[in-house]
Amino acid sequence: MKVQHTHSHSIGQAALCAIAISVVLTLTSCSRSNSIDSEHVQDINPLQFYGTDNPFVKEAVYFVMTDRFVDGDKSNNYPEQGGSLPSFDLPLFGDNGETANVGYLGGDLRGVLNNAEYIRDLGFTAVWLTPIVDNPDQQFSGGESIGFGGAFKDGGKAAYHGYWASNFYKIDEHYPSVGLTYKNYTDKMRQDYGLKTVFDVVANHGSPSFSMPTVQPKFGQLYDQNNQLVADHQNLPPEQLDITQPLQRFYHNTPDIMQLSNLNEGNKGLRDYLINSYLYWIDQGADAFRIDTIKHVPHHFWQEMAARVRAEHPDFFMFAESYDYNANFIAQHTLAKNGGISVLDFPGQKAITGVFQSPQSDYAELLSYLHLTHGPYANPYELTTFYDNHDMPRMDASDNGFIDANNWLFTSRGIPVVYQGSEMGFMRGKAEHQGNRNYLGQDNINLAKQHPIHAQLAAIANLRKALPALQNGLQVNLDFDGDHAAFYRVIEQGEIAQTALVLLNKGDSAYRFSVAKYLEKGQWKEQRYGNKSQVIKEGGTLVNVVDGHSVNVWVREGRITSQAMLNELTQLMAFK
Repeated sequence: MKVQHTHSHSIGQAALCAIAISVVLTLTSCSRSNSIDSEHVQDINPLQFYGTDNPFVKEAVYFVMTDRFVDGDKSNNYPEQGGSLPSFDLPLFGDNGETANVGYLGGDLRGVLNNAEYIRDLGFTAVWLTPIVDNPDQQFSGGESIGFGGAFKDGGKAAYHGYWASNFYKIDEHYPSVGLTYKNYTDKMRQDYGLKTVFDVVANHGSPSFSMPTVQPKFGQLYDQNNQLVADHQNLPPEQLDITQPLQRFYHNTPDIMQLSNLNEGNKGLRDYLINSYLYWIDQGADAFRIDTIKHVPHHFWQEMAARVRAEHPDFFMFAESYDYNANFIAQHTLAKNGGISVLDFPGQKAITGVFQSPQSDYAELLSYLHLTHGPYANPYELTTFYDNHDMPRMDASDNGFIDANNWLFTSRGIPVVYQGSEMGFMRGKAEHQGNRNYLGQDNINLAKQHPIHAQLAAIANLRKALPALQNGLQVNLDFDGDHAAFYRVIEQGEIAQTALVLLNKGDSAYRFSVAKYLEKGQWKEQRYGNKSQVIKEGGTLVNVVDGHSVNVWVREGRITSQAMLNELTQLMAFK
């Protein structure tokens, strides 16, 4: 099991670290402890420079909203399901002919598998699906009615998104096909296409559970692996629940989000129910977890959950949604004492969209979220980085803005995550219930293959897939100024020794870079276009003209010899 490092240092340890960095001949430093309860000084091998020892850092994740991707099997659509409260194709209409939808539209596992080659060829190595567990079959009749562009209202919505679980152990009937169970799906994705599967888990809530005019099947109920009822909200407001009753003990008697059942993580039976379900899905082929709404559940639950999962599956990677732009707040989840769970980099998302939506922006605006040293995160290289998702407005950028954002996302620190359709600027700028979650479909995927965003994304994502330095190298920043940024990614781990020099230009005109700082002598080869090389002498300079809205990545194979760079890398290893 990989235990996440903590960041607190005693005064004595801080002093030792300062001495180790200043006395560069030793090239040793101090590291955060591998123990939750104690800390100690640890020498750093000067020939080991890398971001993290968790292997998931190599991945790039394509995020699929399962029902809204591709309908690969119409036999599992169930358009008549729900009776007087139907759940299929529930359109919302806005001005100027705009539409959204809060019903099922047919996306399924077959649709994803049919396009696995497309996802792989785009440069991704993992697919995150929204939850595929069993949800209620009708639209919700309680709450406030949802309208076009509305938010925080569930009335009239179906469970197309998958986050209203009624049975955490059972796949919803809308997703599998004959001969294609979830286990079949994960096996085929991994074996035939080299694609891992990220499973989306929830712990704070089930389905909407009260305010219905009359009781609806599955709403406010939980069933176990044997399809036995184990919890029932009974359409009661939370304050009317009697949590001493067997079927109400899994719930808090206080509300949380709208009318969603508020699961009681203080109940051991509920904890076992949830954690055992997570273990079950790992057995069915889940390679990693994305955790929904982690901040709504106390840290002690995640500490227990992570310990139990990693006891059986060491190094199992988990990243969570803590929807907050305060790095110090979301970083608490990454600490070992709180479960050592990585997070989606929301501060990074805010900075990235701020820069790439505006041509007048400055690359320097990205620096504050990286936290490469002395930051609040257990390890910044394990964060999942993104510019939008299904819960926020899609990035409202030009084609060039998306191209520039992807060039940054796939070369800078972190594990990139891209939401379906972004490869063609699908529904750009649209929020939830304005088109953010609209059905993508096979026709759009076929169109995307000819889109300029797609072409440039595939190029930089496949480059990251091929270069260990871009996956797991320490990031050494050089110049971030206006439309231009330059930085190194350096890895020396085991038999791998590689340095990448990344040169980014988001301006309209070509720009001449001249890099001398930390530049190693030897042969450098440009990898993005693969048609240039330079042999640099001791103390030399690499000069390169980068076209507008483009990136060049120069790579040198071999270990670092520059004392100045070794000093910088040693410090980054000590305080990342």
